[in-house]
Amino acid sequence: MAHVLVTGSAGFIGGYLVQQLLADGHDVVGLDDYSKYGPVTRSYDRHPRYRLVEGDASDVTVVEELLRDRDHLIAGAALIGGISYFHTYPYDLLAANERIIASTCDAAIRAHRSGRLRKVTYISSSMVFESTDHWPSREGDQLAVPPPRSSYGFQKLATEYFARAAWDQYGLPYTIVRPFNCVGVGEIRALAQATCSSGTIKLAMSHVVSDLVQKIVKGQHPLRILGDGRQVRHYTYGGDLARGIVLAMEHESATNEDFNLSTAESTTVLDLAERIWSRLRPGVPFEVVNDPAFEHDVQKRIPDVSKARDLLGFTAGVSLDEMLDEVVPWVVGAVEAGRL
Repeated sequence: MAHVLVTGSAGFIGGYLVQQLLADGHDVVGLDDYSKYGPVTRSYDRHPRYRLVEGDASDVTVVEELLRDRDHLIAGAALIGGISYFHTYPYDLLAANERIIASTCDAAIRAHRSGRLRKVTYISSSMVFESTDHWPSREGDQLAVPPPRSSYGFQKLATEYFARAAWDQYGLPYTIVRPFNCVGVGEIRALAQATCSSGTIKLAMSHVVSDLVQKIVKGQHPLRILGDGRQVRHYTYGGDLARGIVLAMEHESATNEDFNLSTAESTTVLDLAERIWSRLRPGVPFEVVNDPAFEHDVQKRIPDVSKARDLLGFTAGVSLDEMLDEVVPWVVGAVEAGRL
């Protein structure tokens, strides 16, 4: 059993991650300031091996204190959202996330020197490959292709530099994981979040599955999609990503390595939209209108998944249809209840 601190534990991926850690027998402390969604409840809140601390991951003192009896730190705290979110708040994302990662590393360096902390597992993003011109993206490509143009992608690349610099100067072991296009339940409207428009529909700035479901449930027809719909993504179930993150945390071969965590299945946005449409509007012709794409709407986000498979034994097992069978009804309920 490892003793793990998870920052950003109340977030979208964080919920899946804590659940996986507890299922695997670990003792978990979660840190979250509830700044995005406000207080949330989880099925494991009263689990005997789980404790939630409400606090700010950019506070070095708070993080360092929580690390005193921890073997591992999973650094997941960050401002994050769908594509509309990081186009609306480019400065806030950059500034807040830099403060969080700098403070997290400061605390982890001290805890590693004086305590039992063995390693930090950093949650990065597929957006570090934003500017690539060849696919699939392999670990190491982020250092060879031009840097990301979006402030979000640039900051996630900076997170990886923090990880390596803390090792180079202070000997703090690390693992970097890059989730690709998480799909799951639990995403709701952020507290301070502005809405965005799609035609006459007002949306929460959520990820693509939630956005599409919101528009269909609210009666949009034809369905409006960003760009031409040929954007390629690898939609990966939150539970699979959590399993991969925990494997990367535990595995001896993962020390000072980086991993793409993703399904191997490519899907276009147009195909995703049609699959969701068929679940919600069966028998109604599927028609789309193409809206202008966001500036940083990457055309292809395709990972090489062989390193995680070969070194960690990780493969994502949940198909897109299985994800949608679970997630679409959940999002419909969230829309009807006013949570999205």
